[in-house]
Order: sequence, then structure tokens, then C-alpha cells
Amino acid sequence: MSRLRKHLVGMAVVIAILAINLPAVAGFATEKWRDYSINRDDYKATHGHWTFLDVPEKFKVNAIHAALLHTGKVLIVAGSGNNAANFDKGTFKTVLWDPAKPGGPDEFKLIDTPVDFFCAGHVVLPDGKLLIAGGTGRFEVLKAKVKRAAGALTIKNEDPDAKPREFHPGTLLTAPGGQVYRTTAHVSVPPARKVETGVPGKVRIRPSQTKVFAEAVTEGAAGLLTAPAGSLKYEIQGLKGREKRDLYAMGGSMTLEKQDFQGIRDAYEFDPVTERYTKVQDMTEGRWYPTMTTLPDGRVMTVSGLDVVGQITRDNEIYNPKTKTWRPGPKRFFPTYPALFLLEDDTLFFSGMSAGYGPGQLALRPPGIWDYRRDTDRPVRTPGGVGGVAPDEMEAFTPVPGLPQPELNETGASVLLPPAQDQRVMVMGGGPVGERQPGLPNATARTAIVDLTEASPRYVRGPDLSDPVRYPNAVLLPDDSVLSFNGSSDYRGRGASDVLRAEVYRPESNSFHEAAAPAVGRNYHAEGLLLPDGRVLGMGSDPLFADKAGSLPGTFDQRIEIYTPTYLHNGEKAPVFTGGRESVSLGRRAGFQTPDAARIHQVRLMRPSAVTHVTDVEQRSIKLDFTRVPTGIIAEIPSNPALVPPGWYMLFGITERGTPSPARWVHIRGEG
Repeated sequence: MSRLRKHLVGMAVVIAILAINLPAVAGFATEKWRDYSINRDDYKATHGHWTFLDVPEKFKVNAIHAALLHTGKVLIVAGSGNNAANFDKGTFKTVLWDPAKPGGPDEFKLIDTPVDFFCAGHVVLPDGKLLIAGGTGRFEVLKAKVKRAAGALTIKNEDPDAKPREFHPGTLLTAPGGQVYRTTAHVSVPPARKVETGVPGKVRIRPSQTKVFAEAVTEGAAGLLTAPAGSLKYEIQGLKGREKRDLYAMGGSMTLEKQDFQGIRDAYEFDPVTERYTKVQDMTEGRWYPTMTTLPDGRVMTVSGLDVVGQITRDNEIYNPKTKTWRPGPKRFFPTYPALFLLEDDTLFFSGMSAGYGPGQLALRPPGIWDYRRDTDRPVRTPGGVGGVAPDEMEAFTPVPGLPQPELNETGASVLLPPAQDQRVMVMGGGPVGERQPGLPNATARTAIVDLTEASPRYVRGPDLSDPVRYPNAVLLPDDSVLSFNGSSDYRGRGASDVLRAEVYRPESNSFHEAAAPAVGRNYHAEGLLLPDGRVLGMGSDPLFADKAGSLPGTFDQRIEIYTPTYLHNGEKAPVFTGGRESVSLGRRAGFQTPDAARIHQVRLMRPSAVTHVTDVEQRSIKLDFTRVPTGIIAEIPSNPALVPPGWYMLFGITERGTPSPARWVHIRGEG
């Protein structure tokens, strides 16, 4: 009996231990079963597979921007990485990753980074260099931490014969009521301009204007001012004589409200060959959260962004890579990081999606087609036309109606669906402007598609995503599908709201298909891009809080995952290109050697990504007509530079089963 009793007691203890630990045991078993399931060959063949990239500690950065270069390397730009301490120390980072050298000593490289490119704009130029412009000039100050009243001022110079005048940070200015303010940044004030009046010997003086941010020298309410914008004249201390008369500042209210991020004017080109940043001419406007879109002639349209005083600028600019200079572009308002796509008729389409700052009212941010070439910013009143407006001078922006849930256009994804010749744009997910809007959901599963070849294009609703998300990534794949992955159901992943999801959209069936889920949740400051071998890179994530209660501050996730699509797990040997043209002009034919010509079913020319804040207006996939020859294929390059902007592209050959070749880099020249 004693022995039996001991056994019974022992069994009771085991049962009690199992009962206590059953959830952990069950969780362990579930995790093991999941690992087993997702690593089976049949699962990979139907859903694809995610793996982690092994990044040495010294090369881990807060990925804010990413661009694929024609060397096959990926430029990962952090700048200060949304870290005010790094900003104050001047610690700015860029990492170059070479996917072709896994595990090698040269796989990663730190790049000297001259300024804070955090939240800049970037685009790949026709010669393969990356233009990166704008970034952070000053971090935001939340209302609770604002100690000094502050606001925007405009320094004016009425002297056309003066040399540019430099004012250093801390320059003092006195308001009409005697309050004293100090500037927070260095500014250079050019001389005034002489403008011809049409009367011989007479000119009109147009004062120059330079924006600067200023704060009260004293803390608290003593520095508060309430006045219409530009109505108060401030005296610049330390000036004498004519300078005192001709140089002054104009401003309005000085408040203790939140102070927004401020942009910088700096612009650089990154050379993929020398692997260095090189300074080019500054922009006229500072920009934080701008979008840069390639134009048919290789120039770059740069729009929006918070300027040097933290206000959204409508003074757009155009960069010429041949002269490395900027000129003013047509003035037009866009919210920050607008998704702006070049169309085949040389107009620009704003999808309605943006990723940052701007009004929530749809009337101030409608999707539409922008004919930037004839945009004078306002109609010119002349006899005839509609309402006194000449037909050729009417509004150059045509709104596109039909977008469902237009109040949820913030932080959604936009893509020019493949092939680009179809001229269809799709939007996915999104949320309200800012953190929350009363009566609105925090995220949406909505998608919508617009066919821009129609006489009167309008959005139609597409199939819903598997989950409501904002910050979804959307990456074009060589087989004409689109990988949509990650996102969160709340602002910046708040409340542990990241959604571990991935799905593939197939345009031919207008449907989504489940893909393997990533292991890392990603929200704000996340990126995805296509690699030359057909895989997809996923990185970045900047959550607001790390827990559901919102008590633990979030930490930027520096892990990087790589998705291998189903077409690389289908058991078919990928076709390969063994030779061929490296450079070809628009409208010409080019031969490419391959032993797999008989298996190549489609050919695609894919523009590499330049992505930030889930916004990538550069990626596009162009269908190429081709013929088979004994040594390979001969592909025909379209002649339209608005469809195929000049630059470097990845050429993929795709089998009937959808298996792509490794990419062959081809430089498309603009001249015929």
C-alpha cells in the first residue's frame, strides 16, 4: 500500500505540473507545428517562405529609406533614424548591402552620411546615381514640452545692390511690442531684384524673401503674440544705416503650440560606383517628407514636404541631373509624401494616398491627373472659354472620383499595376489623418483600382485585403503579381496592433491569395523592395508602443526579412540570360543570349525601387514584345519615355509557370 500510495502521489504531482504548464506546453507544440508546416516544400510552393537576413551588429540601422542600385546593391538610409539624440550628436548612418555576397566580408558597408537624410526624398537618376534631397533640420517639439513661444518669420531685403546677407542662429529680432525673438537656424538672404516696368529707365524693386523660424528669448506667456500672418514687422538687431532700413522680418502669431519637424534644403547624389555622396545645388525650399518623381526627359519633379519653418510647401521644384541644378516648378499643393506616378501621356497621377502631414478634407487632397506642363497654378481670365477662362488655360488638375473611404487615405500603399502599359493604379489600406479621427476606423482593408486609359477615369472598389491595415507594403513581382504584406490596425502599431500577414494580388483574376506570413510585424517607417533574384526585402518598423496598454515605449525593429515567392519554390529551373546588350535606346531592339529561349513566355523590364514610408512611385513593370532566335531572344523597347523613363532596369525572362530568371541589368537611354 505504501508503494501504491507513493505512485499515486507521484502521478498527482505530474498531473498538477502538467495542468499548471499546459498553456506553455500547448504554445510550444503549436510553435513547433507552425515551424514544421511553413518549412515543408509543398507549403513553400503554394505560399512562399520568409527567412531572416543575418546582419552584423555594427551594420544594424533604423531603416527609413531603401533603394536598389544598378550594381545590385541595396542602399539603406537611416540618417538620424528618428532618434533626437543621434540628431543632436550629428550621428547619421547609411548602410550598403550586397545580396550577391552573403556571409562575406564585403556584404555590408557603412557609408559616410553628410546630413540628416531622415525623411528625405530620393529617386534613381538616368545615369544610375541616386538623388536624395531634403531631410531633418529640426525635430518636432510636442506642445507639452514647448517652453518658448515661437513661429515663422520671413526676412526681407529691399536692397538690389547688396551682397547676400548671412544671419547665424541666435540672431535677435524685436517685435513692435518690444518682445525679442531669436532665430534657430542659419539663413542666407539674397539681394532684392530689379524688375523691368516697361518704361525706359524705370525699374521696380522686388524684395527678396527668406523664411526662418524664431523663438522667444524668454520662456512662458511673455513671448506670446496674436496677429494675422505677415502683419507684424520685426526689427533685426545689430543692423545700422541702410541695412537697418532695407533688412527686416515680417511675421504673425507666436504661440506655445506644437512645433513641427523642419526640413533642409540640402541635396546630394549617391554614386553606386564610387559609393559616396556628392553635394549638388541646394533646393530653394527645405523639404521633410517630399516625393520625387522621374519625368520623361530624366529630370525630377520634387513636390511637397515641410519647409524650413515646418509648413507644407506648395513651391515645387525640378532637378536637372545634367546641370545638377534646380529650377522652380509649377506651384501646387499636395500633402506630404504624395503617391505621384508618371503616366504614358506625360502627366502625373496623384493616387490620393500620402504618408504624413496635410489636411484631412478630401476637397484639399483629391486624387487626380496633374498636367504639370501647362500648370500656371491658377486660370488666366481672358475672353471666351468657360467662365472667362481660355480652354487651353483651364485648371491643369483633373480630379478622379470614386475612391471609396476617401477619409482613410493616409499611410496607404499605391502601385502602378503591371504591366505599366495598362495604366491602372491600385491603392491598398490606409487610415485617417493623424493618430485618430472621431467616428472613423483606425485602418481599412479597402483596395481600389482606376483605369487611367478611360475617357473619364474613376476608381472602382477592388477585393479587400485580409485585414484592415495602414502602412502596408506593396511590391511588384516579375510574374505581374503584387505582394502586399505587413501593416498595423492602429496608428504606428499602437497597442501591439501589427498584423502578420502577406498576400499576393493577381491582376488577371482581380483577387488576393494568401502568402506565408512574416515573422516580424512592421508599421511606420517600413519598406519593401524587389531584389534582382526575384526575392523581396522587408525591413523597418517604428512602433509607438511595445504593449497593448501603451505603457512601454516602442523600439525600432532593425531585423530584416526576405521573402522567397512561390515561383522560386515550384521545382522548375529558372531561365538564365548569359549575355546581351547592356545599353539600348528607346524604340530600339536588343538581343539577349539565353539557352532557355523556348521556355521564356514573357519578358518584363522592371524599374528598381526607391521606397520610404511605404511609398514607392518609381517601381514599374513594362511588358516587352520579343521574338525567339537560335541564340536567345530579341526584345523590343517601347519608344515612349513617359512609359519607360530613361535609366537602369532589371530585365526578367519568365516561364509559362511564372518562374523568373535572375535579372539582367539594362541601361535604357532616352535618345533614339
